[in-house]
Amino acid sequence: MAIELIPLSLIAFFMLYGAAAVLVIIACIYLLLRRGNAFAADVTTAVRLRRWVVAFYAMAFLSHVWWFVFLIISFDGQSATYVVVAILDMVTLVPTVAGTQLYMLQDRKRPIWPMFLAMIPCIVLGALQIHDLNGNYLRMENAYIIVVYLSLTTYMVFAVRQYGRWLRDNYADLERKEVWQTQVAVTLSLMVFVIYWMEGDNIILGYLLQFTQIWLFGVLLWRVETLPMLDSAPAEQDAAEVLQQQGRTPQTATTLPSNIGQLLTVHCVDTRLYLQHGLTLAQLAKAVGTNRFYLSQYFAGQGLTYNAYINGLRIKHFVSRYHQAVSSCQPFTAQQLANDSGYRSYSTFSLAFKQRMGQSVTTWMRNQ
Repeated sequence: MAIELIPLSLIAFFMLYGAAAVLVIIACIYLLLRRGNAFAADVTTAVRLRRWVVAFYAMAFLSHVWWFVFLIISFDGQSATYVVVAILDMVTLVPTVAGTQLYMLQDRKRPIWPMFLAMIPCIVLGALQIHDLNGNYLRMENAYIIVVYLSLTTYMVFAVRQYGRWLRDNYADLERKEVWQTQVAVTLSLMVFVIYWMEGDNIILGYLLQFTQIWLFGVLLWRVETLPMLDSAPAEQDAAEVLQQQGRTPQTATTLPSNIGQLLTVHCVDTRLYLQHGLTLAQLAKAVGTNRFYLSQYFAGQGLTYNAYINGLRIKHFVSRYHQAVSSCQPFTAQQLANDSGYRSYSTFSLAFKQRMGQSVTTWMRNQ
């Protein structure tokens, strides 16, 4: 076909397609070769997460390569070659995306092997479709893919909620630690991928898929560079270690120490330890002289999360500092007072303040 006979829209699509391939291989090589982080030099990323993102980038690049070769050689959406290439996409991209999603959640280890196991029916149905191109196996495969997508999405919704609860039970500062926004981006990208898989030769969906992939490549690169490696050891392990040191077994741990509230007052409130940036439940437990299992049990008994407890003290400190500054006619800004109250991020402070006080910082200060 002469170049002048190729539609302009198709030329533009191939340019976008090539740009996506180039960007993802550059990102892949960058993550492989660079030891530190460019976006957040102070962050140490979990090695497994970095490896899974690299694996996804590599598979995405290979996907662009084999689809490009297919379009040049065949361009027949009913051929056996098309089925093979489509199956390659499913068995490489979906598991690596799932692995990336799971390893963002650092509250506990979650197995990835079920996702690889779920790809076996795809391979079987693809083989049957190749054997009988006139059969209905493609429809069955499309239906199965939808089931896999919905199952993965449902599982990740519950897993992300569980991870969020774990964060609030163990960390005072949630900056860079929450991942639900990235999980939403991955889920939407997978949805576009599945729809494009079922529609096949829709050029509009082709454009949308490429733009979505470029966006996702950027989101994942930012996330893997900024998500810190967290301590995922369960609180129950702390209790077991303490009991072993005392010569007791974990089964005898039925009584919660009664003086934890007093210890918190002495070692956290009076010393203003809550103003320390990045204070974790484990660090507070060590300062108080107990373990984080008992401390988390105490907060649960009070109907609190650790994050809510620390935020309550910090907001109270902010209010006190505000009144002191006003009464002494000292110049101040809300951002400065928020930083003095233990917050690195003003947006985090604003959200915590509104949740605690029922109104925004500016509204509260105006009413004062």
